[in-house]
Amino acid sequence: MSSYIPADPSIAEFAAYIRLERGQSARTSEEYARDIERFGKFLEPGHPNTAPFLALKTSTTSDVRRFVMELMGPRKYTATSVRRKLAALRAYFALQKREGHRSDNPALDVPPPKAGRRLPHVMSEGEVATLLKARIAGKTDFQRLRDAAIMELLYASGIRRAELVGLNLPDIDLDRRLMRVIGKGNKQRTVFINQAAADAVRTYLGVRPRTDDDALFVSRRKTRLSHRQAWVIFRDFARISGLSRNITPHVMRHSFATHLLENGADLVTIKELLGHESLSTTQIYTNVSLEHMRRSYEEAHPRDRTNER
Repeated sequence: MSSYIPADPSIAEFAAYIRLERGQSARTSEEYARDIERFGKFLEPGHPNTAPFLALKTSTTSDVRRFVMELMGPRKYTATSVRRKLAALRAYFALQKREGHRSDNPALDVPPPKAGRRLPHVMSEGEVATLLKARIAGKTDFQRLRDAAIMELLYASGIRRAELVGLNLPDIDLDRRLMRVIGKGNKQRTVFINQAAADAVRTYLGVRPRTDDDALFVSRRKTRLSHRQAWVIFRDFARISGLSRNITPHVMRHSFATHLLENGADLVTIKELLGHESLSTTQIYTNVSLEHMRRSYEEAHPRDRTNER
């Protein structure tokens, strides 16, 4: 659990509002709060981290517009990231208006940048196999078996990193190969896992240290594995396997969905397994799959690799 507490009381109140009233995760509420802090520091360069942002109370639409322009400029944030920061500002100022601290919402009239819809990067089935076979030296049996179970589970289920570290022991049924996952907005869904993942988790549980923590995956300190620790584990597997530096847990999620689609699963099933709100979000994997198959075809077909034509 993060110990982050904003120094500005209005931002702390906003973080609590996002978490409690809007039902978002602690991580999302922290990200939104940090977005507001970033805007505050934009308004007050050199502002100390231990004081409220006075400029937030008098900020204008022009200030928000300049902030967005800076984010889209030298800092080179993606359009999607800037849209999220603008959404955080709109929600923050809406709360300030509701509580009577402001009479307006200066972020409302600033149009969000258009988000280009890029196809997500996916691994081939062979690359995933290489990733899962990676072995990292210098680890204890507990760490080695835990990390292997994490990697198998990510590919077997397509769950997000935050969902992985949020798993508790009662959430997984190894005999039925089912998991209960708490996704975005605290929404619960059931996902399946394959036999390889079930076997890996069962082996890990044989060496999991005894602890009062109910977390499925724990650290050497016998406490829940953190979001950061899960990232380091995945990063080390990607590095040892020799794959691209662009391989991330979310690329594994994209690969899971694409491989299911290529092997006959329907979009509605994939939507439910991924926890998407809308089928239109899942439909991007149709394009990914076609592009993926086209590259595989061109790499495999011998005709275009010969000069005899």
